[in-house]
Amino acid sequence: MKRLIVGISGASGVTLGKRFVELLPKDVQVYVILSEHAKVVFKREEGVHLLDDQDIGGVSASGSFQNDGMIVVPCSMNSLAKIACGIADTLLTRTASVMLKEKRPLVLAPREMPFGTIALENMHKLSALGVVIAPPVLGYYAKPESLEMMEDFLIGKWFDLLGIPHALYQRWQG
Repeated sequence: MKRLIVGISGASGVTLGKRFVELLPKDVQVYVILSEHAKVVFKREEGVHLLDDQDIGGVSASGSFQNDGMIVVPCSMNSLAKIACGIADTLLTRTASVMLKEKRPLVLAPREMPFGTIALENMHKLSALGVVIAPPVLGYYAKPESLEMMEDFLIGKWFDLLGIPHALYQRWQG
């Protein structure tokens, strides 16, 4: 069984993180870390292990906790900067630090646009360390006709990066 950690930071785009969790196949064991701002708009889902972002000693804070990777969606610029600088002051940022240390898959979905120079420098640093920077950018070849179809495309691309099988969007046929 796959075990995935999903971090949800910031308030803007929290619904995309929630939908990501909802669309995960049932055979994926998911651990969700919500930032304080994300908690305001996120309800606990059945089958989800909700971790307290203030519990710096939570299960995902240790390299001995076996998992198949982590995604932070959405990833605020604040969380991205902390991860880039090794600041592990919350469970979300500490878990990301563990992913880097253990060389496990880490995907960040930064949510702001346009990206400022400092954010781009942080993304470059993280990319050089093996982190996948995957902002929510649409591929119009999937011909999305609704917000839900756009979200399915984005989530499908993130699932691809984490090796999670799906049929959320029509793949490019050439």
